Amino acid sequence: MIHTKIPLLVIVGPTAVGKTDTAVLVAQQIDGEIISADSMQIYRGMDIGTAKPSEEERGGIKHHLIDVADPGEEFSVADFQRIARKDIEDIYRRGRFPIVVGGTGLYINSLVYNMDFTETISNPELRENLTTIALERGNEYLHEMLKRADPETAAKLHPNDRRRIIRALEVYQCSGMPMSQYHKNVEMQTIPYDPLMIGLRMNRKELYDRIEKRVDRMMESGLVKEVQGLLDRGCSKDTVSMQGLGYKEIIGYLEGEYSLETAVEILKRDTRRFAKRQFTWFRRDDRIIWMDVENYSSKKEIADKIVDYFKSNFKF
Repeated sequence: MIHTKIPLLVIVGPTAVGKTDTAVLVAQQIDGEIISADSMQIYRGMDIGTAKPSEEERGGIKHHLIDVADPGEEFSVADFQRIARKDIEDIYRRGRFPIVVGGTGLYINSLVYNMDFTETISNPELRENLTTIALERGNEYLHEMLKRADPETAAKLHPNDRRRIIRALEVYQCSGMPMSQYHKNVEMQTIPYDPLMIGLRMNRKELYDRIEKRVDRMMESGLVKEVQGLLDRGCSKDTVSMQGLGYKEIIGYLEGEYSLETAVEILKRDTRRFAKRQFTWFRRDDRIIWMDVENYSSKKEIADKIVDYFKSNFKF
C-alpha cells in the first residue's frame, strides 16, 4: 500500500517500563528497525549507566542513534533530529519500518512536531560585541540595526528590550536568515511522518520496584568501574554526559562525598523522580495510546497488540 507520509511507530514511556524489549519484539514482526530516542545512549562507552541494550538484547534488530557521540561532545536535540530524519527516510526507502523508542521527550517531539531550533544558533563573542555597541551607542542604535536586518521582528520589540534585540541580531548574523523567517518556515512545515504513538505505563509501586532492581543490576555489572574508566580517560565530571543519571551519583562516591551505599540510594531516588517527570511529560500528548503493562501476561502479548494497532492504523 502506498502512503503519502512515512508510517512512524513511536513507543514511549518512563524508564524501566520495558520499552526496548517490547520494541524489539514488535520490530521482529513488522520488519522494523529501531531509532533510539534516549539522550544518554548516544554516548560511546556509557553502557551500563544508560541501560544500553546489548547485542543479544537487540534481538538481531538494527538500532540507530546508539553510540554516535563521544562523552565529551556536545549533542543537541537539533543534531538528534537531523540524524534521525535521515535514518527514518533510509529505513523506509529500504522497505522496512522505522520504530522510534525512548524516554527523552524533547527528542520525540522533534520528530512528531514542528520545532524551531533557532536556539541552537549561538555566538557568545558576537553577543558581547552587540552588548558593547548598546552600551556605547544606546539601545535605539541596536534597534535600528535590527530594523535593517529583520524589520518584522524589530516591529515586535521595544527598543529597550536589549536582550531580545541582541538575540535576533545574533540569529541573523550567524545564519543569514531573519528570525521572523525561521518562525514562518516552522509554521509552514508539515512533518513528513504519520506517527502512531504508543505509551507503556504501569502502577507506580511496580515501576519503582523495577527501577530499584535495575540499579542493583547496574552495580553488579560494574557501573562504578565504568564511571571510573571514563574519568581516567579524561572525561570531565562537568560535561553534559557525565551529569547524566547514573554517572553524577557515582562520581560523588568516587570523590568521597558519600559512601557507595548512599550513592546507590541517591541513584534509585533520582531515577524514580526521573520516571515521574517522564510520565508527566508524555501524559500531555493526547495522541498517545496508553497501554497498562500489568493488563498483559507477557511482553509478547503487549508487542502483539502494538502490531495490531500498527496494521490497523496503516491499513496493512
